[in-house]
Amino acid sequence: MLTALQLGQLKQADAAFKQSLQQDDAQTLYSLGENLYALGFLHQARKVYQQLLQQYPDEDEIRTTLADIAISDGHIDEALDYLLAIKPDSPAYAQSLLVSADLYQQQGLYEVSEQKLLTARRLFPDEPIISFALAEFYFDSGEFQKASVHYEALLAAGETKIAQVNLTQRLGVAYANSGKFEQAQDCLAQIPIAEMDSNTLFQAGFIALQLKDYSRAIEHFEKLVEQDPQYSSVYPPYADALEADHQLEAALRTVQAGLKIDQYNEVLFGKGATIALKLDDAQTAEKYLKQLLEIDPENMQALVRLSNLYLKLEWHEKNEALLKPALAQGDVDPQAYWNFARSAAVLGQSQSARENYLLAYPTFKAEPRFLKELVTFFRDQGMRAEAKAALQRYVKLVPTDADMVYLLDDYQD
Repeated sequence: MLTALQLGQLKQADAAFKQSLQQDDAQTLYSLGENLYALGFLHQARKVYQQLLQQYPDEDEIRTTLADIAISDGHIDEALDYLLAIKPDSPAYAQSLLVSADLYQQQGLYEVSEQKLLTARRLFPDEPIISFALAEFYFDSGEFQKASVHYEALLAAGETKIAQVNLTQRLGVAYANSGKFEQAQDCLAQIPIAEMDSNTLFQAGFIALQLKDYSRAIEHFEKLVEQDPQYSSVYPPYADALEADHQLEAALRTVQAGLKIDQYNEVLFGKGATIALKLDDAQTAEKYLKQLLEIDPENMQALVRLSNLYLKLEWHEKNEALLKPALAQGDVDPQAYWNFARSAAVLGQSQSARENYLLAYPTFKAEPRFLKELVTFFRDQGMRAEAKAALQRYVKLVPTDADMVYLLDDYQD
């Protein structure tokens, strides 16, 4: 049957399966069940184990396997029936508790699941698989401090890998999620970089980035991109590490590579714009911010950043065209009112400039730079009363600005 399955001969496999159920001995059937279960043929594995259970009703290990299959199929009541039939004096009781914990965890009954695992730990304190299950439960639940305790105990007992899980790696990730980055790095440093899978490389790089160990972060991220270029999550922190290491051109290339993998990654568009501005590449910065707004037209942060760029370049017509639709809808970042007012003032649209300065005023009335600009605008427009009011507020905030104090005295005279 197994040979037929490997060859994709499903009819022959089914015929051989029926023949096996009729003719093979219990040991062979048990081996067949294990193979089918491992290959994911749960329906057929279930038939094998049910037949074996009829022949050996006292073999509770078969019940735990059947319960596990029932859970995978979503047959919760059937799984519970198998598990409840296993008594505390059974050799399979520890395994039944683990399967029960998995069942309740899948049902969202985390407290019940935890109690099952704690009961198993109390009854079988020397079973590594139970400590591992408890550690994994806490890890999956986000209780990384508790998970760390169990991983530490397993490693201290000489366990290094259980169920294909590297315990040192798990402990390192648990430390990282607990904010213990130095301990996390010490753990992951024990794993040769050539032996790290993609997730481990990402974690090691991210931890190094948090510790500002940029060269190590770059090393791990570079290896990850080489090993798995489709791992899209790596590109933003990789660009961060390169940027922090003052490798701006490489950081921008990393952003560009990431956008080829994930063309809708808003973080990368924003990051690309930031790096491009540091490189004085206004054209690329504008391109990324415009693309970001195409993806998310309501991204007010991107809107303001693009507006700030237009103001820096003194592209006032572009700035007005950018901001007008958003201002017409209302409920915008107050910075947008200020930015629009600045462009309107330069373009000689004094009424529009005044309206938007006043809309920005409640937010920026304690901002000296805004008030000083407001004083200049009102003076240029001959609005002495408004200029004086803004000037009084500014001098109160910055009494050491001699020029503005003198100007206020002149107004008062």
